[in-house]
Amino acid sequence: MHYAVIVLVVLIVLLIIANVRIVSQSNAQVVERLGAYSATWNVGLHIKLPFIERVINRVILKEQVADFDPQPVITKDNVTMMIDTVVYFQITDPKLYTYGVVNPISAIENLATTTLRNIIGELELDETLTSRDMINSRMRSVLDEATDPWGIKVNRVEVKNITPPKSILEAMEKQMRAERERREAILRAEGEKQSAILVAEGQKASAILKAEADKAAVILQAEAAKEAAIREAEGEAQAILSVQKATAEGLSMLKGVAADEALIRLKSLEALQKVADGKATKIIIPSDIQNLAGLVTGIKEIIKE
Repeated sequence: MHYAVIVLVVLIVLLIIANVRIVSQSNAQVVERLGAYSATWNVGLHIKLPFIERVINRVILKEQVADFDPQPVITKDNVTMMIDTVVYFQITDPKLYTYGVVNPISAIENLATTTLRNIIGELELDETLTSRDMINSRMRSVLDEATDPWGIKVNRVEVKNITPPKSILEAMEKQMRAERERREAILRAEGEKQSAILVAEGQKASAILKAEADKAAVILQAEAAKEAAIREAEGEAQAILSVQKATAEGLSMLKGVAADEALIRLKSLEALQKVADGKATKIIIPSDIQNLAGLVTGIKEIIKE
């Protein structure tokens, strides 16, 4: 009897130990009692009633990543491509997650595939390749709304890779090569244009400098000619002044020696001789020189005396 009690106590202790549950951080357990939902155990120590309660599901509350296989989709311009997506989700309600849908991950994958096909079907190839942010945003919105009754929150959706057909890739490569060649031709033409502009500007500057130099030379020559003319005029003026001065001095000397009428007439005759230096064809003799013979005779008498 004593041993039976000991065995019974040991069995009870083992049974209690077997039904003690410790839930760790970022985890939860869904418990059913007699087949019906009973409670959700969060972090801490919990004791399950043996044979009456059971843990139906263990849920991870941390953010999880579901990487789905590439799926074929068709664009608006009938181009078939392969696109694979990555969904970041988090379980917010373990009860809904447990009872909301069978195999939630598979449900999310199928929902993501159909949503992606609907979105890509509205876009052309070029828009698909350049609108990843828009695709991600629309997919996240649709998936988050659809998975809310399942106790799941979709935080982010990323289009991981877009693989067009091989023919499209070759055409895109040719297009990119043609674009690079076009840019190269444009850059080369721009370089040649800049070079021609620089050469023309250099020639223009050289022509301007040459014209300015020629203008300066003409100005210097004109100034030199002007200076020479001024000096020549001054020389002629000085010569005329000297002649006039000499004439004045001669007249002054004649006046000083009290020249008589005969001497004045003799000087007039000398002036007439200079005028008729053999080049003149006609000579007009003044009336006051008509008595030239008498004047010459008078001069001879003076010389004899």
